[in-house]
Amino acid sequence: MAIGVESGLVRSGGLLPEDPYVETYIVRAGGATVFDVGPDERVTVTDPEGGQAAELAVLGPDGRDAAAALGVRADAEASVVRAALRSPGAYGFLTELAARGLDPHDAVALRLFGETSPPGASQSFACDRAVTLVVAAPAGRIVDGAPPPSDLLVSVRRTAPRRYGEHELPPPLAEPRLDVRVDKASALAYEVKAGEFIQVIDVEGKQCSDFLAFHRAKLERGIERGLDSTVTRSLMGNAYPTPGLQGKFYDAEMEPLVEVVRDTVGRHDTFALACTAKYYEDMGYPGHVNCTDNFNAQLDPYEIAERKGWPALNFFYNTSFDSDMVMTMDEPWSRPGDYVLLRAMTDLVCASSACPDDIDPANGWQITDVHVRVYSPENRFSVAIARRVTADADPELTEETTFHPRTSELTKSFVEYRGYWLPHCFDNEGAIAEYWACREKAAVMDLSPLRKWEILGPDALDLVQWAVTRDARRLSVGQVVYTAVTNETGGMIDDATVFRLADDNFRFVGGDPYDGVWLKEQAAARGLSRVVVKPSTDQLHNLAVQGPESREILAKLVWTPPTQTAFPDLKWFRFTIGRIGGPQGIPIVVSRTGYTGELGYEVWCHPSDGPAVWDAIFGAGEGHGLKPLGLEALDILRIESGLIFAGYEFDDQVDPFEAGIGFTVALDGEDFSGRDALVERAAHPQRVLVGLELEGNETAGHGDELYVGRQRVGVVTSGTRSPILKKNIALARVAVQVKEPGTELEVGKLDGLQKRIPATVVRIPFYDPEKTRPRS
Repeated sequence: MAIGVESGLVRSGGLLPEDPYVETYIVRAGGATVFDVGPDERVTVTDPEGGQAAELAVLGPDGRDAAAALGVRADAEASVVRAALRSPGAYGFLTELAARGLDPHDAVALRLFGETSPPGASQSFACDRAVTLVVAAPAGRIVDGAPPPSDLLVSVRRTAPRRYGEHELPPPLAEPRLDVRVDKASALAYEVKAGEFIQVIDVEGKQCSDFLAFHRAKLERGIERGLDSTVTRSLMGNAYPTPGLQGKFYDAEMEPLVEVVRDTVGRHDTFALACTAKYYEDMGYPGHVNCTDNFNAQLDPYEIAERKGWPALNFFYNTSFDSDMVMTMDEPWSRPGDYVLLRAMTDLVCASSACPDDIDPANGWQITDVHVRVYSPENRFSVAIARRVTADADPELTEETTFHPRTSELTKSFVEYRGYWLPHCFDNEGAIAEYWACREKAAVMDLSPLRKWEILGPDALDLVQWAVTRDARRLSVGQVVYTAVTNETGGMIDDATVFRLADDNFRFVGGDPYDGVWLKEQAAARGLSRVVVKPSTDQLHNLAVQGPESREILAKLVWTPPTQTAFPDLKWFRFTIGRIGGPQGIPIVVSRTGYTGELGYEVWCHPSDGPAVWDAIFGAGEGHGLKPLGLEALDILRIESGLIFAGYEFDDQVDPFEAGIGFTVALDGEDFSGRDALVERAAHPQRVLVGLELEGNETAGHGDELYVGRQRVGVVTSGTRSPILKKNIALARVAVQVKEPGTELEVGKLDGLQKRIPATVVRIPFYDPEKTRPRS
């Protein structure tokens, strides 16, 4: 059966089929979720990962225990509710209870599941009256010996189906000053003060909302200055602004009007006009309602001149350009409740539409409402982009790592990486200074976005053996191995490191959030019922301490018990478990690993200890030239050292041999995912990763094609100027016929033909090819 096709019907974007009677809720580890249940409705609580306790508190209209409504008795402490009451600002669910007039100080809970519950364990309850439920997922710290926590799933089967147009709005982000509905096929003008936040919500999903904003003070002087897409694209360098450094929209005088704070969709448009009467007339629909005419009517009281077509910021409008630079359009990516959050940079007159386009896919062929909320400037909202690990997963907002309070004191230059904000470079340093600190002294970098999973149980070794290309049975306790992870065709899903903490305890550290989904799928497909794969990224954040003086710095800090390898004796790709400063210090794991080609270590700690760990390392680094290091410097370091990066040197169409890490593939060992395909690929190689030295100082970029004469023979994967080698270098994937060192190639620029940069194939790594420095 073809992928994506079932019973002759194409699946809708990979989404699960929707049951109009069922609502689902995610309960995050360490948090709680609040919802109401009525008579004859049924609640099911599920532990998807296994081993996760649940606390179920049932509150009646008076706030008292009403567990009897579910036919149960609650007599356990509601520990998550108690923790929230001690630190109310850290738990949003208290606000939801307060909005219902409920005081949870006397709440008790029914405890479900526990450390021995299998993956998928569930329990259902029938309700006989209207109550409010608080479902919590208590979480301890794995560094203190607690089991790794995970999320819970709750489903509620309602007595009445949810009909189209009845999607519940997401809760307000704070108390809104303005809370209005923009009816379908209409528009609404409203005023916003400087510093206020504007939330534009797609109520039902797949509904475009065009947005206009005008500088209020200039309007009062008779000058019309609204959002200017051309100016904005020129200043920001993007097709449309996104949260972060490139997040502002400007007017024609280059004054910022709004800043994007959050975006849960990630696909919008700034090239097309808001829909016009002419568009519909040309399509054969004269008289069709349109956004431009709706805007003209709404803006008339502000004496803003009418237009035949309004250039707008078209939220949720899914446009792109194909390889021939033809603009294309398809159904929006937005789901019910998705939103964009903006901050007004000055007093504004704004207008939002619910686009009436029902003659093409612009609104998914079904027009619906849009909702607008405005919040006061006193509120604080995190800057975030939402990502989904799978098509049917809940969106997850960009987070700050535990080290952000320290790094944000040193720079405001942050970029989004794999769901976290990481420093790009640091003030008063810059990439080159940070680079030299790592090569000559020592540098510290936040690598917390690496995704971690605990693989536990009697079948853990069998799963790891199947999931990675290395021979996991040769891995000793206390050892780390670098490996590829491949699919059944031999393409790389990810590269990863695997730690063996005990006979049946492994820690998988990769770059892609999807790795955990894939590991669980493999366990299920192979019938490995006695293994649990639990996410631990939120339990383990990590700093890389790299450079020639890294050992001397950490030796001042790391205490290890007699049962562990002493830090000074730690060899390459080994780890030890210890503490900062002494037997009562902060618990940490230290591995002799890195991504710089230098002697280096990674220090792993619980997020609650992060700032203290940062301070301890920098305190020990005084007198050693220790500096913070950002992503820009890291890229130079890893290219010099021939280290690969996802999306550049590999993807799921590239095998480990083509990615330059064929040494991780144990074809002579046991079977693993993709082994048969890799046997064939190894016997008949087509492409290989090589180094290039380019003439001149113009760097090669990712995707630049390589030529011999007219014929393309490869592609550049990464390029940089090497400060230490004083050369212009690149990594490239080329045909095996041109892989030998000394082969002369050309890097194609512009259209690949008008401009060429001579290049010569060389051995990689460029820097320290024998890897004597990380082994030292």
